[in-house]
Order: sequence, then C-alpha cells, then structure tokens
Amino acid sequence: MTADDTNALLFANEAFYMAFQTHDMRAMDALWSDTQTVSCIHPGWPPLIGRDAVMESWLMLLANQAAPNITFSHPAATIIAGTGRVICYEALPEGTLVATNLFHHDGNQWRMFHHQASPSPAPEEADDDVSPPPRLQ
Repeated sequence: MTADDTNALLFANEAFYMAFQTHDMRAMDALWSDTQTVSCIHPGWPPLIGRDAVMESWLMLLANQAAPNITFSHPAATIIAGTGRVICYEALPEGTLVATNLFHHDGNQWRMFHHQASPSPAPEEADDDVSPPPRLQ
C-alpha cells in the first residue's frame, strides 16, 4: 500500500459524501461497484443487498431535498489486497454516526461495495494525536 493508494481511497470516500451532500444521483451511482455484490445498511433500516436495492435507496434519499446535511470527519483508511476500508464519523444535526465504507479497486479506481452507518458518540478530538497500536507481526 502506497500513500498514493491511500489518498485515492480517501478521495473516493470524500466523493461519496460529496454526492450525498449535493444530492447527485449520477455521481452516487458512478461510485458504487457494478462488478461486486453491493450492500448497504442505513441507520434503522434492514440490510439492503444487491445493486438495484441499494441504488433505489440512494435515489429515494437523495430525492429528498429536505434531508439533513451530513458531513464526515476522522477518516481512517486501510487497504488489504485490493480492498479498501474507510471508517469515519458522520455528523448530522440530531447526532453522530460512525460509518464503515468498503471499496474494491477495479483496476482504474476505488468503487464502493458496502456502506453501513450506526449511532455513535462523537469522536474525541484527542484521537488525532494518538499513535496506532504496535503491530503484532
């Protein structure tokens, strides 16, 4: 994993939230994989499996212009064998969620294949200064 790989993964994650914030269904659709089985668990919803179900949910959510603005923070990226994971916090007017966003690299770009968000306490600002735990191997 190189810094460029990590930056590209973080860029894809940021593009996901930008599509969400701007209600851009075309951009949202382009971010999601069309070669992997995709899944999504919106807070309080049952799991959605399959691209059609997931895209239909985003179409419904993005069509709601009154939907709250969501911002993300504290993204932590990990790449293992062509799969990228970004864990981050989502801030909404009514509280904080923690999200797990999974991506695969299709040879050209990172494409999302799973998103899940759940209620969480807000991140502690001191977490930015904490070193990762030592590696066991």
